[in-house]
Amino acid sequence: MEYKNRYDVPNEYKWNLSKMYDSNLAIEEDIKKVEELTFKILKFKSHIMDSSSSLYKFLKLTEKQDRLITKLYVYSKMAFDVDTKNNKNKALMMKIQKLNESLSEKYSFIEPEMLESTYDKVLEYINENDKLKEYKFYLEQIYRYKPHSLSLKEEEIFTRAINSFGNCSEAFNALNNADINLGVIKDENGKEVELTQSNYIVFMKSKDRDVRKNAFHAMYSYYKSLKNTLASIYVGEIKESAFITNVKKYSSTLERSLFDDDISVDVYNNLISTIHKNMNLMYDYMSLRAKVLGFEKLHMYDIYVDLTKTNNDFIPFEDGKKILFEALKPLGDKYLNDLNKAFEEKWIDIYPSSGKKSGAYSWGCYDSYPYLLLNYNDTTDAVSTMAHELGHSMHSYYSKKNQNYVNSNYPIFLAEIASTVNEVLINDYMYKNSKTKKEKIYYLTEFLDTVRTTIYRQTMFAEFESLMHEKERNGVSLTEEEISNTYYDLNKLYYGDNVVSDDDIRYEWSRIPHFYTPFYVYKYATGLSSALSIASHILKGDVEIRDKYLEFLSSGGSDYPLNILKKVGVDMTTPKPIEEALSMFKEKLDELKKLI
Repeated sequence: MEYKNRYDVPNEYKWNLSKMYDSNLAIEEDIKKVEELTFKILKFKSHIMDSSSSLYKFLKLTEKQDRLITKLYVYSKMAFDVDTKNNKNKALMMKIQKLNESLSEKYSFIEPEMLESTYDKVLEYINENDKLKEYKFYLEQIYRYKPHSLSLKEEEIFTRAINSFGNCSEAFNALNNADINLGVIKDENGKEVELTQSNYIVFMKSKDRDVRKNAFHAMYSYYKSLKNTLASIYVGEIKESAFITNVKKYSSTLERSLFDDDISVDVYNNLISTIHKNMNLMYDYMSLRAKVLGFEKLHMYDIYVDLTKTNNDFIPFEDGKKILFEALKPLGDKYLNDLNKAFEEKWIDIYPSSGKKSGAYSWGCYDSYPYLLLNYNDTTDAVSTMAHELGHSMHSYYSKKNQNYVNSNYPIFLAEIASTVNEVLINDYMYKNSKTKKEKIYYLTEFLDTVRTTIYRQTMFAEFESLMHEKERNGVSLTEEEISNTYYDLNKLYYGDNVVSDDDIRYEWSRIPHFYTPFYVYKYATGLSSALSIASHILKGDVEIRDKYLEFLSSGGSDYPLNILKKVGVDMTTPKPIEEALSMFKEKLDELKKLI
């Protein structure tokens, strides 16, 4: 179900943003409050660290303002995302962005001024003033950055410079969402249908190979026609990242990207090396796929098609909701009761419409619901995606409920665990409730494809990013040809000889939005590896692990992610979780071979 215009979508299928702002007057009142707080905060310039009392008052004021500006930005961005053709929504979003940029310039003094003091001084203030204890971990994180801090004057210049950045991401999003036109293709019935980002995967799962092939080439014809433009945009993003890296005295953009989470580069490289050692499993799976589908070799447009049909492949939203609650029962009554709020309180924007941002996400702020943007298309994938995003939302819900503001935001490294635990539980439920051999094959394949796309493919993306940023650092000219050839070679490596790496796939890099958030995608792979470990215990009825998992969801960002994760028995500093995940992949693959 895809609506032609946003105003055609019934309210029952839209999220309720009025819980954040119900009028333009309310928005303007909060903007005014932000401006009033700015005046008060600026009075602390040169006085933040005067005493424990001044530090506490300063932190409280900045927290209050940050909550307001974050709420404003989240609201404006989500209003824009559901209707990117609405210029009023875009204007509001840009207004809030400019306000945020203005504040960051005015506050460029904060970090240098605080870092003039030692962390020992901070600890002295905390011991002196109990009220500061809620900020202890927050302050510790700030002082970790001391080796990467700048002088006050340098910080002012640096802040103005980076506020001029971000256009690369915006330009990409415009080409990838608002201005995109993928043309028309014929479906399995010979009917002409407009190809969109939302329905592309539906066509890639078609049993008609010509439909898959035409959709594939139509998609990449668009990106190929813009290859030089998109290469320039992406290289601009890489250069912006390199500028920040160099100015902030990091050895690489990778190191800088991982620093926030206190994660070693070794964890990142360990993921890639462990996957390289287990490429044979991917090749084996691709070989089996080719055999079942009756092809000598697969093409890139064959790798998403289901190996068998299932009567459960058409799942309307209400049916998907019922499956969701049944599948997540192993998480306990408390989780299910809280999950129901997502539907009762209208956290979810359900169906696609023209101009709506493609894909799906969970987002919100401390003073809002943990909203979900979906483009639900009545498939098993859509149910899995809903479960995935609700995993994020429930993580946010529990974090906000149990942590104060500064400790409520969990790092992205942990975020993908909650979402993929839900995916694993959905798949397990569907497999166990399959009534036929074909259905069992279908859900085994779905599990294997999840590992393929989330561990293998995302690791391929991670390796591509690493190579691109390394090439830039080493002075290699990142032409469109250099970028595309690098991606193409990696694609051949990861898929093996049983898959034809069609020439068009060399442009796939140009449609991946996550590359505009450097070194993000590896967290999908580490997240699924962790999730498989946790979910396996929960499915076995391990109540202790289930309770520890709910504690994990409630921990927010109250500690470094690797420490929080160890609470549930997962240690990502070793290859073990990845190897365990791939061991499960092998078990499911062997089971599939027997069934076939």
